[in-house]
Amino acid sequence: MIEVRNLTKRYGKARGIEELTFTVDKGEILGFLGPNGAGKTTTMRIITGYLAATSGTVKVDGFDVFEDAMETRRRIGYLPENPPLYREMTVSAYLRFVSELKGISKSKRKATIGSAVEAAGIDTVYNRVISNLSRGYRQRVGLAQALLGNPGVLILDEPTVGLDPRQIIEIRKLIHSLGEKHTIILSSHILPEVSMICNRVVIINNGRLVASDTPSGLSGRLEGRGRIAVRVRGPQDEAPKLIRGLTGVASVSVETHDSATENGEVLLIVETDDASDVREDIFFAMADRGWPIVEMKTIDMSLEDVFLKLTTEERLEDEAEVAPGA
Repeated sequence: MIEVRNLTKRYGKARGIEELTFTVDKGEILGFLGPNGAGKTTTMRIITGYLAATSGTVKVDGFDVFEDAMETRRRIGYLPENPPLYREMTVSAYLRFVSELKGISKSKRKATIGSAVEAAGIDTVYNRVISNLSRGYRQRVGLAQALLGNPGVLILDEPTVGLDPRQIIEIRKLIHSLGEKHTIILSSHILPEVSMICNRVVIINNGRLVASDTPSGLSGRLEGRGRIAVRVRGPQDEAPKLIRGLTGVASVSVETHDSATENGEVLLIVETDDASDVREDIFFAMADRGWPIVEMKTIDMSLEDVFLKLTTEERLEDEAEVAPGA
């Protein structure tokens, strides 16, 4: 549905994005991640046709964004980080205004607006002034304007920013339901949100592609070390030292919890070299000392762990290129 090839954007000598290539399949919800300044918003603005590229191509449903601008815009609904709302207008007047801007014919306008209002769940505030709405409902109005014309692609830039926990849950559910009928690119700083909603993740850093895979696939590919949580009823100082001395153990950290300490327990996070399985060695080491293991389980690498690992490695590589003799 979306094909980005060798996309580059430069601002004078500064690099916005560089040779960026990725695709989004029809019906997919793609998480688009990167640190601040990585080029996420620049990329989304180019895909939507709001910004020209220095080089490269973008196609939406087979149409070139630069050569067939009107055709691609009909197929895209865009919700920027700050929705373009006219707060002095009522929701109904605003959506009529946007439908006119999008060139939706008068004969189809009522049905189109009704469909967007229903999908965004704003029928109860349809006749209210936008400035009087909560932040969550204003975000829903922004989604409704993006849905006008029933575009095949939705591009959502930080759709839950500034919302309270209940509003975030509501918007997540809404986005998930929209994924049944639309292809979605979702940019967010809330990584657990991306894990819950998205089928696949693209991570960029310094304008370049760092990784593209499912959240679980990224975790599996990048886990050079295994991680184990071990809860032991034993001395807080000696148990970590004993485990650190085992072959294959890279590091041991102590997680402090008052309830565990009161029970004479210590929770240890054990990292192993090359995903070595040291669980049996830990079991026998603790048994020899008479320290019962209350719990032992492996820990998968979270999307946050993956993100930090990839973007940190990329930054260190860039610093090495700038100062090779340092």
